[in-house]
Amino acid sequence: MYTCSQRQILKSAKAPKVYFSELRDKTNNGGLRYGGIQIMKDLSSNLEQNCIPEEIFEMDIDNYNQLLVDRRKLMTKKIENYYYFIISKCEY
Repeated sequence: MYTCSQRQILKSAKAPKVYFSELRDKTNNGGLRYGGIQIMKDLSSNLEQNCIPEEIFEMDIDNYNQLLVDRRKLMTKKIENYYYFIISKCEY
C-alpha cells in the first residue's frame, strides 16, 4: 500500500476498517491524509496491485486470519495470471 514511512505511525494503532475507511473517505472528498492517492480509481487500483481485498474497509483485528486467507487467494491469482501471461509470450 502506498503510504509514506512517516505515516506508518498514524495508521499502526488503528483497525484496518478505520484506517482504510479514512483513506477512502479522504480519497472520495479529495483530501490527502495518508499519501498521494487522490481519486477512488487509484485507490482501488492500488489495493488490487497489492492484493488487498476490498473487504479491508470492514475488517478489524478479529478478521485478521480472514484477511490473510483472502490476500493469499488474491496473490495466488496474481501469480497464476502472470505465469500464463509469460507462457503466452514464449515461443515453443
